[in-house]
Amino acid sequence: MTDPKNMKAALFDLDGVLVDTEGIYTEFWSAMDRLYPTGVPGFSMVIKGSTLDTILNTYFPDKAIQDDIVARLKEFERTMPYRMFPGVPELLKRLRDRGFKIAIVTSSNLLKMKNLFVQLPELEKMVDIVITDEDVTRSKPDPQGYLLAAERLGVPAEDCYIFEDSLNGLRAARAAGGTVVGITTTNPESAVAPLADIVLGNAAELNV
Repeated sequence: MTDPKNMKAALFDLDGVLVDTEGIYTEFWSAMDRLYPTGVPGFSMVIKGSTLDTILNTYFPDKAIQDDIVARLKEFERTMPYRMFPGVPELLKRLRDRGFKIAIVTSSNLLKMKNLFVQLPELEKMVDIVITDEDVTRSKPDPQGYLLAAERLGVPAEDCYIFEDSLNGLRAARAAGGTVVGITTTNPESAVAPLADIVLGNAAELNV
């Protein structure tokens, strides 16, 4: 783990880290699994951190089913509520006041981010860059998204805090080489701790 004094950037996953939506997505994907059974135990948890293309191509190869799920997801994300976890705006302000660069690295697509920023314009103002599924070719647990964010910010990955809640995301953060901050909003501490340098219940608990 890098000395905190050397840290220059914070890279955040979105769902379950900055915004409280993981439970809502779990309900959506559980419903899709009931509609089009995958046979995968705990399907809605297994896919967390994966891009939509990865989910569809891996578990729903039928094109007609893919089209139906995409249509349902677009409507779902258009109307779903987005709210930041308590303390997150204050954390982002503290980081910016200390000169940190800030990125969101999400498996979500650009359309969802546009919908989210309509509801949370203050979040958009506090972030330097956003990496979506359209910027990468490899889904988490591959570190591509985090490495790309660090490169675009002009900061070595080892000088970044990387905040994640999903197991795939934590593995991606570890592989990227940053200081991994594991958030226990989605998985228990016992599952998060082996993949993280710091374990918190909420990203806002980071002492900076």
